[in-house]
Amino acid sequence: MAPGGSTCKEVLETHSRVSDYDISTAKAETNGAPTKSPVGLGGKCGVYSDNGVHELLECPVCSDLMYPPIHQCPNGHTLCSNCKIRVRNCCPTCRYDLGNIRCLALEKVAESLELPCRYQTLGCHDIFPYYGKLKHEQHCHFRPYSCPYAGSECSITGDILALVAHLKDDHKVDMHDGCTFNHRYVKSNPNEVENATWMLTVFNCFGRQFCLHFEAFQIGTAPVYMAFLRFMGDDNEAKKFSYTLEVGGNGRKLIWQGIPRSIRDSHRKVRDSQDGLIIQRNLALYFSGGDRQELKLRVTGRIWKEE
Repeated sequence: MAPGGSTCKEVLETHSRVSDYDISTAKAETNGAPTKSPVGLGGKCGVYSDNGVHELLECPVCSDLMYPPIHQCPNGHTLCSNCKIRVRNCCPTCRYDLGNIRCLALEKVAESLELPCRYQTLGCHDIFPYYGKLKHEQHCHFRPYSCPYAGSECSITGDILALVAHLKDDHKVDMHDGCTFNHRYVKSNPNEVENATWMLTVFNCFGRQFCLHFEAFQIGTAPVYMAFLRFMGDDNEAKKFSYTLEVGGNGRKLIWQGIPRSIRDSHRKVRDSQDGLIIQRNLALYFSGGDRQELKLRVTGRIWKEE
């Protein structure tokens, strides 16, 4: 029996992967400033460390790379801090209590490693110090995009061309060419306001793709309708474009002008920030005319490229 150790009764129940380490808790212990690269996040091109040492930094439970604090049992078996909680402080290798022993030597060895970005196969060929790799990957230009469809919890990721095909084939989203649009939204019972997307339309404009969302939801207890545009690309590219949305009726009109948000920002984040055309239900019914028993909104808009 190892000194101070006791046999665990708990048995590891799962070896499923856990979420990536939160970079905000990591110690940036690099020995020098890395070379600047076109990616803009401290990468450098070159030959990376591949002497097998980095394999020691793989957690035996989740197989992810380990970051401080790296824990070890009295027998020297290591695992990451997330998995230490999941295995209930019991070493998955020898079943001894883990205690609070840190493997400072392995944490120090990690400082000398340089590894490629996990998105190397997608086009990122930069090399990063071990403790800078995760931070880069969170913002890597080559990381895949998430599906922008908001009507379901879709887990599909990929590049823009793959997502456009996915939206068309799997979600049956309407595709349109052109930089202007004129859509009519009709709902027979406007008193039913649900947290669900009514419609997503994709526009091919200036050789790029834009997602027009229109939906009903609530701000506090107030039912509203909202339309907004998202750009299928990164934020720095989205800022090259602007758009307007207009809705009205009975001699009144609301106009919104803004910059499309990147699909890097989730649909919910954009919606909850209220970054779009928002129409209160009473005003929407006034625009609809008639007996106010049916919602009939016509939303027009235009996309243009800033010079």
